[in-house]
Amino acid sequence: MKKLKAMVVDDSTIMIVTITKMLNDLGNSVVALARTGVEATNKYSVYKPDIVTMDISMPDLSGIEAVKNIIAIDSKAIIIMITSQGQEQLVLKSVYAGAKG
Repeated sequence: MKKLKAMVVDDSTIMIVTITKMLNDLGNSVVALARTGVEATNKYSVYKPDIVTMDISMPDLSGIEAVKNIIAIDSKAIIIMITSQGQEQLVLKSVYAGAKG
């Protein structure tokens, strides 16, 4: 299986550590971390990861808006939304914005 370059986007340090460990344990490489939607958008252009894990609720720019920005940069971006809250409607909005799941 191909080793993926990943970017983890979350405003929670615990979630960043947990997701990074999971990705690394699966043999992937986390090439970038971001804590805000604006930071995620900027870092996507620089690091061009194969996959992005994106929190929905973040300061300055929601994960949904960050997805839209990244999809505008790269329409083939693979973005997976991650949330610890039961936000089904927001997950659906994320998918409509271009997230893959």
